[in-house]
Amino acid sequence: MGAAAFDGILSGFRERPESLIPVLQEIQTQYHFLPEEALRAVSRRFKIPLTQAFHVATFYNCFSLEPRGHHQVEVCVGTACHVRGGQRILDRVLRELDLPGNGTTADYAFSVQPVRCLGCCALAPIVRVDQRTYGHLKQSKIPKILQHYRSLAEVAA
Repeated sequence: MGAAAFDGILSGFRERPESLIPVLQEIQTQYHFLPEEALRAVSRRFKIPLTQAFHVATFYNCFSLEPRGHHQVEVCVGTACHVRGGQRILDRVLRELDLPGNGTTADYAFSVQPVRCLGCCALAPIVRVDQRTYGHLKQSKIPKILQHYRSLAEVAA
């Protein structure tokens, strides 16, 4: 993956400071992380120091410098979810995906991350997969939810 791989993305943005975050978001969407080569290409194109591009990339949680899975699984373990079994839900997700802890599956299909709050306390315990929120969860529902996203990946392949 060389700098030329990012030219198509970069050409869609004006070389202005307010375009930095949107261009990084687009790269993150397409590659599921921000490769170092991409940050170098952005730095050159926007005429900003590489350290500034890295600062933005590491400041916001939505960006990752490590490859992430195609589907982002966030399990709430905040107070309301914790009281209603959030940790057990997280443990079940990790077991189903054969992960020893939060992280990314070997096939890059899923990345799992515990979060402190998703702002849906009345629906506790909750899991968010990509942009869809599942509330009032029981451990028994986790396999079906994950299978739905596995099926989507198979259809796309």
